Amino acid sequence: QWQLVESGGGLVQSGGSLRLSCLASGFALDYSAIGWFRQAPGKEREGISGIGSTNEATDYVDSVKGRFTISRDNAKNTVYLQMNNLQPDDTAVYYCAAGFLRLGGPILMSPSDYHTWGPGTLVTVSS
Repeated sequence: QWQLVESGGGLVQSGGSLRLSCLASGFALDYSAIGWFRQAPGKEREGISGIGSTNEATDYVDSVKGRFTISRDNAKNTVYLQMNNLQPDDTAVYYCAAGFLRLGGPILMSPSDYHTWGPGTLVTVSS
């Protein structure tokens, strides 16, 4: 019954913006650590951003730092990923994942530490 569904993907031009949403069903996001991952064709799935119990507890990989912003709205049971200044290298299927929140642990965890994954949403950035 625990499910995550991503939305907001699509086709944008280089320099454009998209906001991805991750809606949880069957459980509350309040006590979950959420990570955003992406997988480009021919590449391994990589973690790009994570969020802990508050909007102040966030982490980003260098390739998206300053361009992407992760946030959560617990009242809506939703986590967002605002993506600005998108580049062709950002083209990938984007996934959100939920894991058990661990105090003192990494904000962006390894894929095996997440118990629920969404089906993904495709982001395509044209040049």
